[in-house]
Amino acid sequence: MSVLEVRVPNIGGFKDVGVIEVLVKPGEGVAADASLVTLESDKATMDVPSPFAGTVREVRVKVGDRVGEGSLVILLETAGESGVPATPVSASVAPPVAPPVAAPAAPPVPVAPPSPAAVAASGPTPSGQAHASPAVRKVARELGVDLSRVTGSGPRGRVLQEDVQKFVKQALAGQVPGGVGLDLLPWPKVDFARFGPVETRPLSRIRKIAGANLARNWVMIPHVTQFDEADVTDLEDFRVKLNAELGEKGPKVTLLAFLVKACVAALKRFPDFNSSLDGDSLVLKRYFHVGFAADTPNGLVVPVLRDADRKGVLEIARELGELSARAREGKLAAADIQGGTFSISSLGGIGGTAFTPIVNAPEVAILGASRVSVRPVWDGERFAPRKILPLSLSYDHRVVDGAAGARFTTYLAELLRDMRRAML
Repeated sequence: MSVLEVRVPNIGGFKDVGVIEVLVKPGEGVAADASLVTLESDKATMDVPSPFAGTVREVRVKVGDRVGEGSLVILLETAGESGVPATPVSASVAPPVAPPVAAPAAPPVPVAPPSPAAVAASGPTPSGQAHASPAVRKVARELGVDLSRVTGSGPRGRVLQEDVQKFVKQALAGQVPGGVGLDLLPWPKVDFARFGPVETRPLSRIRKIAGANLARNWVMIPHVTQFDEADVTDLEDFRVKLNAELGEKGPKVTLLAFLVKACVAALKRFPDFNSSLDGDSLVLKRYFHVGFAADTPNGLVVPVLRDADRKGVLEIARELGELSARAREGKLAAADIQGGTFSISSLGGIGGTAFTPIVNAPEVAILGASRVSVRPVWDGERFAPRKILPLSLSYDHRVVDGAAGARFTTYLAELLRDMRRAML
């Protein structure tokens, strides 16, 4: 039996992160990779996992403590030999920004900023003083919620993100004077078990965070989606040939790698798509960090491929594979999900002909790609089989107008038809 020190791993450079939840107690057995504590910065929520299976001997942190990389979390008794150090592990990160996904058939409950009248309809917290994390305060600011009027359900009256969402839903459900607000009916309460067998499954942490962000983005951003098509016949033939040449030694080159490269070229031509709104100003970014939707057992996350403009297709393909693997294993670091300037959601490996991706705030545009299909296309003399890629570009209409959206997809389709243009 040995006692190991479990410390906070690399959490993406954060040095003063709050402990918002302690998930274990002394004497409790834990499995390898089980979450021990939850940390929250203003950018992400992170779980610190256990490197080994064992029994918690002592917990060295409590809710409200501030920690950083290397801070001692717990003492863990294991069956290994004495003196063996704990293997460093990566914190599991729940992204603060919603992953780019197609709008669901039944959209989430709209979460929009309540009017002052709606806010006033709910009473203040008993203490009159809000106690909330920086991330919750950020959500409240974006939704226009006065935290002093929200009743906290967390430890010592701490206001949680769920409390803010509940407050907004309650405010919107009431009748708001002056015609301001959505005047929504309350969400229906149904005993589903009355109609047949049911199973209740809790949402993962990622889905909870993503759902709130998606609802906010869908309601607060005036979305427009431009649909287009790209002839990728030559590109697909080249990709298949390239993978055959690389064999097992090289990275697997997917169509997404070429999409990233082509999007960077299009973003350089149309810089407004690589920007963010900041009040009445538009922040144009001179760097190109492309986020992409990665499917994981816990839901979609959005890893960010940094400096895509400085990398070739093979290096992009390799990094896409590495980031996707870490996402599936829940081992993304905080830095892996930060700083995106444009996002791509590719469903080509699954199917579909078109969809409406939701803009990933604070970005202003996102590209959706569906499955390539073979269709007969008239070449001026005859119909010939061509491989066609459907494109769906959603953008923030406050920044981008329809003409610019059409020009972007037209230029992107030209690049994908002949990738030599991306070098010009």
